[in-house]
Amino acid sequence: MPTVTLTIDPAFRVGPVRRRTFGAFVEHLGRCVYTGIHDPEHPSADADGFRRDVIELTRELGVSSVRYPGGNFVSGYRWEDGVGPRDQRPRRLDLAWHSTEPNLVGVDEFMRWTRASGTEPMMAVNLGTRGVQEALDLLEYCNVRGGTALSDQRRANGAPDPYGIRMWCLGNEMDGPWQIGHKTAHEYGRLAAETARAMRMIQPDLELVACGSSGVPIPTFGQWEQTVLSETYEYVDMVSAHAYYAEEDGDLGSFLASAVDMDHFIDSVSAVADGVRAHKKVAKRIHISFDEWNVWYQKRAESVPPSGDDWPVAPVLLEDRYNVADAVVVGNMLISLLRHTDRVHSASLAQLVNVIAPIMTEPGGRIWRQTTFHPFAQASRYATGEVLQVAVEAPTYETAKHGDAPLVDAVATRDPETGAVALFAVNRSQTETVTLEVDTRSIPGLRVVEATTLSNPDHTWSATADDDTSVLPRANDSAAIDGGRLTVQVPPVSWNMVRLGA
Repeated sequence: MPTVTLTIDPAFRVGPVRRRTFGAFVEHLGRCVYTGIHDPEHPSADADGFRRDVIELTRELGVSSVRYPGGNFVSGYRWEDGVGPRDQRPRRLDLAWHSTEPNLVGVDEFMRWTRASGTEPMMAVNLGTRGVQEALDLLEYCNVRGGTALSDQRRANGAPDPYGIRMWCLGNEMDGPWQIGHKTAHEYGRLAAETARAMRMIQPDLELVACGSSGVPIPTFGQWEQTVLSETYEYVDMVSAHAYYAEEDGDLGSFLASAVDMDHFIDSVSAVADGVRAHKKVAKRIHISFDEWNVWYQKRAESVPPSGDDWPVAPVLLEDRYNVADAVVVGNMLISLLRHTDRVHSASLAQLVNVIAPIMTEPGGRIWRQTTFHPFAQASRYATGEVLQVAVEAPTYETAKHGDAPLVDAVATRDPETGAVALFAVNRSQTETVTLEVDTRSIPGLRVVEATTLSNPDHTWSATADDDTSVLPRANDSAAIDGGRLTVQVPPVSWNMVRLGA
């Protein structure tokens, strides 16, 4: 049985735990909105047609912010189609996902949903087929108190108070040739800078996100950020990062080490941003909005949009069924995001309901939690205070994609006010239980409050509407602390959480 040594010390502070790390994403894609968050025929539907059971699980998941309305969808979206009387709203072709958008849910409905779910909105503007003026119009509609054409239109539509949306994405994945209105880095950088500068003329304190790369494999990765930030540095606060991972060709070892690539992504973008900062000779530092991340099996049939003359409303798309290994990888990516809390100031799990999501629904029927729900919910609930860099001494194993990877990855948080410590760790071994020996002597007086493990002898097990409890995090009775040293045994392919208190 391998032994891994971890050291937790409050001096190894990375930065504060940011609630926005636990954001999610709602796009007009597949069944995320229609029959997902919005299902007027469902027994739990509220006056707006939103499923209360989805709202309840969103709160249980611990979602802090929600990015909306896309995604690829936003690059062809006309926001004004989704406001005003529903029976007068036009139906439009959604070119991104070859679907029909009925516009039954728009800005006003979404903002009421965020209030019901207790989440912060993160609004995206269309810089694919539109530009500066349309972004200004949407900002005026949402955030100006009144006395102008668009703010008064919002008030007439039932929202007398401004929405006060702070976070705004300046387009989506404009580096990708799949994107409607795809642009070169220079073209996008100029448009994003002009849009950001104009938006700040209305509201100077907005938090604006420029489009970064859609993944490390994109040919323009790195150079894209350099060019875009050279144009936008003075006007934006964050640059986006998007990454998806999947087990390919049975290579479970590489898949379990996906967070190695996420670490590289974050470190690389940070380095490029700091290079632009040095060139411009300014004190301001650009941070990262990792506003799309998840496990996504893009080669599966359900990830292929319709084609031809069929333009359905809310087709079944991207409805991956997640297993135990997928949940462990999601947990490991949360570890990576927390570990980089000094640079990652916002993140969005993509997506929230039905579409590569932790929450699944049946139209008009049942709801259940996927395996990936649980590590996110635990990290959101128990990560408080400050993120601590955990020193990990672990054996490595060889992967085809990421080189040598540590057998165990971990991060910890500590609340300075209560003294509570939370340790999050994954065991990437496919066959061996690992003993974690955790040195906590620098924080005297700790005791084990709770220890849980998410695992299953069959790491391919997936939750269903009939059974979403068989892979709930279970109590780990091996956890014990003696003389400032915590010992806990963690099974293969597992996500683990240990809470320590005074």
